[in-house]
Amino acid sequence: MSQAAAKHLGEGSSIINVSSVVSRITPPTTAVYSGTKGAVDAITGVLARELGPKQIRVNAINPGIVHTEGAETLGVIGSDFDKQAVAQTPLGRIGQPRDIADIAVFLASDDSRWLTGEHLTASGGMR
Repeated sequence: MSQAAAKHLGEGSSIINVSSVVSRITPPTTAVYSGTKGAVDAITGVLARELGPKQIRVNAINPGIVHTEGAETLGVIGSDFDKQAVAQTPLGRIGQPRDIADIAVFLASDDSRWLTGEHLTASGGMR
């Protein structure tokens, strides 16, 4: 998708991939999910190198648990898993959509003009 989109992007454009903190912390029972997010991280790096000469930046946001409709539907919010995650997070809470949106806005802006191939972990400090 990114390669197809790149044909329509001009100099200074930005591609933002969404990965996950699980590609770094690799919790038990998440092999498939962690593997797919690890692939997103690898693709981010490759595309940053491929599209850099065109001045197109490619970065990834790697969120921790975020309070979304999906997390609600899966039963994560308020679960034991949720409580364990919060206990491991120095900021003592899960993320809110705005926490991730603000990072995306930064990555899309010219303020991040020197960032490409990066993976910004947004997890409230969970490692």
